[in-house]
Amino acid sequence: MEDSKIIELFWNREETALKEVSDKYGRFCFGIAWKILADREDSEECVNDTWFTAWRSIPPARPSILSAFLGRITRNHAIDKLRKKYAAKRMDLHMSFVTDITEEVEALNRQLACSLERQIEEKELIRLIDMFLESLSERDRDIFMRRYWHMDSITEIAKRHGISESSVKSNLFRARKKLKKTLMKERYFA
Repeated sequence: MEDSKIIELFWNREETALKEVSDKYGRFCFGIAWKILADREDSEECVNDTWFTAWRSIPPARPSILSAFLGRITRNHAIDKLRKKYAAKRMDLHMSFVTDITEEVEALNRQLACSLERQIEEKELIRLIDMFLESLSERDRDIFMRRYWHMDSITEIAKRHGISESSVKSNLFRARKKLKKTLMKERYFA
């Protein structure tokens, strides 16, 4: 079923929307949760939470890209679950950066009211992140996206690019510094 029809089912509050979205995006969302949590039960719970959140969010939201909308919800649920699971333990520094950025974005979203100003701010933040990603070489952008969007491990990324794990870590460190500098320049990150 086409995404626009699934969204219409949500808008009409038809429960078949949940079955359709689960059939079409269940494996996709499970994959996102799995890369973060590496636990079947927790990943399945995140996917179910994603469907519930989508049910509550549509309407008023009308996502233009349903897969990205659901992927973002799943990622946020998985990161929250990971935070709770390892609250007392120290996380990998790279995952810590992901959660820090997520917390910064969430804090920014809480500060901004659901208004035109918020939409402008969100578009500006998206523009800045797009600008940052465009400034990276194709390889560096792929490494960054593989780690922080797809949640691939350092080992997977190193194999993908035929480089050492320490090279991947150095590359990510430089990219994070560059992103932080970009966001600080625009006063999005303290």
